[in-house]
Amino acid sequence: MNLARCLTSSLFGVAVLLFFALAYPHHLHYQEQFQLFLFDSTYVWDIVRHPGGVADLLGRFCTQFFLYAWVGAAIIAILLSAIQLLTLRLLTSHLFYGLSFVPSFLLWLFLLDENALMSGVWAVLLTLLVACVIVKLTSGWMRRILLILAIPVLYFLVGPVCLPIPIESLWLGIHYYRYPTVFPWLLWGAALSIWMIFGLYLLIRRRQVHSSRLSSLIPYLSFAIVAVIMGSYAWKNANFKAERVMQYDFMARHQQWNRILQTISAEKPNNQIGVTVQNLALAMNGMLLEQMANFNQNGIAGLLPDVKEDATSPLPTAEAFYQLGMINVAQRTVFEAQEAILDFQKSGRCYQRLAQTNLINGQYEVARKYLSALQKTLFYRDWANETLPLLGNEEAIARHPEYGRLRQWAYKDEFYFSDHVTPEMLESLYFGNTDNRMAYQYLLAYYVLTGDRERYNQFMSKKQ
Repeated sequence: MNLARCLTSSLFGVAVLLFFALAYPHHLHYQEQFQLFLFDSTYVWDIVRHPGGVADLLGRFCTQFFLYAWVGAAIIAILLSAIQLLTLRLLTSHLFYGLSFVPSFLLWLFLLDENALMSGVWAVLLTLLVACVIVKLTSGWMRRILLILAIPVLYFLVGPVCLPIPIESLWLGIHYYRYPTVFPWLLWGAALSIWMIFGLYLLIRRRQVHSSRLSSLIPYLSFAIVAVIMGSYAWKNANFKAERVMQYDFMARHQQWNRILQTISAEKPNNQIGVTVQNLALAMNGMLLEQMANFNQNGIAGLLPDVKEDATSPLPTAEAFYQLGMINVAQRTVFEAQEAILDFQKSGRCYQRLAQTNLINGQYEVARKYLSALQKTLFYRDWANETLPLLGNEEAIARHPEYGRLRQWAYKDEFYFSDHVTPEMLESLYFGNTDNRMAYQYLLAYYVLTGDRERYNQFMSKKQ
């Protein structure tokens, strides 16, 4: 490959890196929080024993690094660049240089979907790698025999993407996409485009281009056409609205209250998750009652929305429950959100919060179960090791700035909780510990948003 083509391929990788790191980072964070990769032999075996398990395992391994957007973006850039280079490796004619980017561009489009999984990218990459080895090292009948023998091996390693034509629903594969019943058209388009390009190459490889100038320009003209068409299509179809929502969820997860205030000052959120996080950040800074009128509100649903049966929207609400001291409610909400993950994976984020709520509630053996699992991870291990000594250590928990405070704020009496938070719940929370200014702010905000002046006056007289 000459210098110009090297630079062009590098430019593509840099474009992918910058897109996912700067324009789409929270989609990567979103992917990471819905899996729990364990360095455990049982966990690994449960994955690789299924068809496509090796690609699935590699995809999950990479996804754990999406906790850090730049690292995740670099991984995607490397994988898509490798697919482009392997596609080009299958072809000996430089005229096909521009077309060698088509599979990688289609996979870029595939990864714009927050439910697209990295195992699909690995399936295409591993299939290409095996095909390149067979094509370059063999010829004639030996090549045909090895290609036939490689199909069942590849099916077990990477799943049905290795096959050129899907003909039965059994061939849809597992863990290419988070929704088990959805057919990932773009992934299959990327896989099939390789075969189409290679077939086109075989048809015209004996033809010669007589004009040397035309011969030298065709690769770059074709690349420019592919880049403009697919690059603009990628930008147009990127879900930046969802990216904004995911940003609010990410900031709430990491308790970046000041960053949230800066964000909402620049652009007021108008979706449920954004408004929930906005009000939580205002309350954490003691500003909810004074500032709530300056921002969009979604009625009482902007404070503590009714919990829905999905894996995403309940998590910011659960964060509000947790910070208010409604520990049991937060625990149930997080547990149900984890169980709603569509491909039945566990969540590092949810495991961490479940360990915290059980620790606060004094359920130490249950907390130990979650912490023991987190000890087998790469990025949650240190936190788990730091938290384990707190189990059963009442004095240390009481001194802890977060767990000690929330244990004091938590409900002292049992009561029935419905999916709809009522002012009675917030009032009970506040009078259980009048130092709980979060409950005070949320209760008065509840009365303001519902216009219930009578109950507001009753509460103020009771407070006095």
